[in-house]
Amino acid sequence: MPSLFRFVFVLALLGGAVAGGLYLLSERFEPEQKEVRSSVSGVKVRR
Repeated sequence: MPSLFRFVFVLALLGGAVAGGLYLLSERFEPEQKEVRSSVSGVKVRR
């Protein structure tokens, strides 16, 4: 059983490190917002 607890603990540490890294990347490197306009071929707009 101690090896199972160690395995779960290591998985939790790795999962926490990955989640923390993703959170840090999403907060620190937020892309700038800009408006994108492009026409879509084959689509008719009803008015």
